Amino acid sequence: MPRATSDRFSRAHQPSAAKAKASSDSAGSSSGVRNPIFNTERFGQHILKNPQTAQSIVDTANLRPTDKVLEVGPGTGNLTVRILEKAKHVTAVEMDPRMAAELTKRVQGKCVVRPPEQRKLDILIGDFVKADLPYFDVCISNTPYQISSPLVFRLLSHRPLFRTAVLMFQREFALRLVARPATDLWSRLSANVQLYAKVDLVMHVGKNNFRPPPKVESSVVRLVPRDPPPPIEFGEFDGLGRIIFTRRNKTIHANFMAKGVMEMLESNWKTWASVNDTTVEDGFDIKKKVEGVLEETGFSESRVAKMDIDDLLKLLSAFHDVGIHFA
Repeated sequence: MPRATSDRFSRAHQPSAAKAKASSDSAGSSSGVRNPIFNTERFGQHILKNPQTAQSIVDTANLRPTDKVLEVGPGTGNLTVRILEKAKHVTAVEMDPRMAAELTKRVQGKCVVRPPEQRKLDILIGDFVKADLPYFDVCISNTPYQISSPLVFRLLSHRPLFRTAVLMFQREFALRLVARPATDLWSRLSANVQLYAKVDLVMHVGKNNFRPPPKVESSVVRLVPRDPPPPIEFGEFDGLGRIIFTRRNKTIHANFMAKGVMEMLESNWKTWASVNDTTVEDGFDIKKKVEGVLEETGFSESRVAKMDIDDLLKLLSAFHDVGIHFA
């Protein structure tokens, strides 16, 4: 995994003087005063300003005195200072060097009274998705909405497993994470995440809790990895999901008959056969193999909108039994 961007951004990372001026002219606090700290257009920054909400998020994590915490998108530190009061150590990953500087000054100010807090905080400046992450027990994030999905799957692939994550997302994304089968928001995202973690909705957070307020509402979810994780290759499970969630209210058979699916599966099967030293028989018919699996499992006329994760795993296993793969 490539290392995080260093604490000095190159000139390519810096906005032009004209853009910087336009950003500072348009960004401001809730009182309408210009504030050059906020750069919502570039980084999607919306600072959580409600102290009660910030405290509720930290309390939800049930932090222990021995915990090492990963915070993504700390901003000016409204969550960070509360985490530092309860945890052993905090690693904060911040994309914007100016925000990192503000956070450093804030913690140093508190350190006049309580010196240990500064030593408990490390700030990594750079892209969370590319950063080398340290060991952590808990993750807390007021997530920049543009990295919501990469953040979730980066966390779920991290080893060793963490204990819990408390994450703020755009409300629609959060509701898709916790959606159940036979509901409108049940999706490939829901299935992929719930295969590897238990996810529950903690609270809704309105626009006015942020400065500047975003255009959408937010929600907080708690994510607890399944330990041990299921012995399922993510690429295989997700590959099946890509086919059958494309048209979630169509039958499974209809989704497999969509243009290009059989060609992809035949290519995958021949690769599998070659690796496993299996002879491709004369008259090989991938469509016949697929339809045989669907009939045998009883899912041919099912719709993924109403199938749960156990159903998906049963279907995936049946395909694997006949050498059909999706990654």
